[in-house]
Amino acid sequence: MTDRLRQLDNDHVWHPFTAMSAYRDEDAPIIGDAEGFFLIDSTGRRYLDGHSSLWCNIHGHRVPAIDTAIRAQLDRVAHTTLLGLSNQPTIELAAELVRRAPAGLNKVFYADCGAAGVEVALKMAFQYHRQKAMGPEERNLFACLGRAYHGDTVGTISLGGIDRFHSLFGSLMFPALRIPTPSENEPIDVEALERLLAEHADQLAGFVIEPLVQAAAGILVHPPGYLKIVRELTRKYGILLIADEIAVGFGRTGKLFACEHEDVCPDVLILSKGLTGGYLPLAATLVTDEIESAFLGDPWEGRTFQHGHTYTGNPLACAAALASLQLFDENRILENVQELELVLRRELGVLTDPGNTQASAIQQHIVVRQRGVMVGIELVQDRSTQTPFAASERIGHQVTLACRHRGVILRNIGDTIVLMPAPAMPAELVRQLCHVVIESLQEVLDSLGHSTGG
Repeated sequence: MTDRLRQLDNDHVWHPFTAMSAYRDEDAPIIGDAEGFFLIDSTGRRYLDGHSSLWCNIHGHRVPAIDTAIRAQLDRVAHTTLLGLSNQPTIELAAELVRRAPAGLNKVFYADCGAAGVEVALKMAFQYHRQKAMGPEERNLFACLGRAYHGDTVGTISLGGIDRFHSLFGSLMFPALRIPTPSENEPIDVEALERLLAEHADQLAGFVIEPLVQAAAGILVHPPGYLKIVRELTRKYGILLIADEIAVGFGRTGKLFACEHEDVCPDVLILSKGLTGGYLPLAATLVTDEIESAFLGDPWEGRTFQHGHTYTGNPLACAAALASLQLFDENRILENVQELELVLRRELGVLTDPGNTQASAIQQHIVVRQRGVMVGIELVQDRSTQTPFAASERIGHQVTLACRHRGVILRNIGDTIVLMPAPAMPAELVRQLCHVVIESLQEVLDSLGHSTGG
């Protein structure tokens, strides 16, 4: 069966973000089952899910409470449109998200993936400024950070700043104001940021930002206070603050929403990935009453937000999300994240501790970045100069393959290995994850002669 599936996979399936010519020679696992925090392939081999199934799984796989919620909803209705109708799970989830989100975000617009949620925010912001109560403005520009990633639709890649993902499509993109990516270890240049925003204030509809951490940029961590400064400046110049918490939300940073760390309420909050516990595709774009009010009026006035998707507000997905949120409370998930943050920092400390002679040979090639349970391990030829390895060496990919051989599933972004254990994962499994990663790093760097300077 495995051989047959692999042949069909190689013949017909085009995998996302995957170099297909190499993939077909790597005998990638074909996942058939799962249990807890492990994936099980078609041969019965178990793999620890070290990146929570691309950053979306929260409570593990085959979670009884979420399974039960989905089955119960299947006995009622699997899908019904939200265009002009409603349904119970969609209504209840919206109310629950509003209850838990930063105060002031009272309206919920659903989509079916993170990128679609960002597209909702962009179109809303664009239309809002043309219809707002204080008078219409033609604001056609969005600000974003220099190494941003917000999705793969044409609108979201227009906000992107990662060459390997975005440069090819430059002629398709609309212009954006690119703000220099802040460095965790450097002072925040508030004056320079304000000058940029002030210069373009009459054009800027919104500032789109991942709060605290830029995930797909390799877990780039912002300096403390940066988000709060952005909030103050966007409010000062009438620019909507659009917080993309697709990757950083639902406990990844230690709080349910990353904005909470700096007591920031954005004008728009985008949620996806962990929203359903990693079960089903769903996104939610939360906005203030002020924004929604700009779209109200008699139907013939043309103020309606003309946007939506077939599976917007799918009842099965919303039922899963409600069950997942309840588990956050019952299982004290945020407390577990705080413990896991310390475990990760302690176990991976061997990679950066100058006093650890056992790992000293590989330390010169490693930069570790962490916030909560989000970890990026960047591999470079020389840490002091940040000189990268040649792309042809595929160092990051080799490390993930070495991890896979040891029974751990991870994914790299270029030469950055991303660890993203599920927020509910037990500490002993996170320790196991770290040990496998360290062994795999040592193996790959040794094989290339890098750990000994060869």
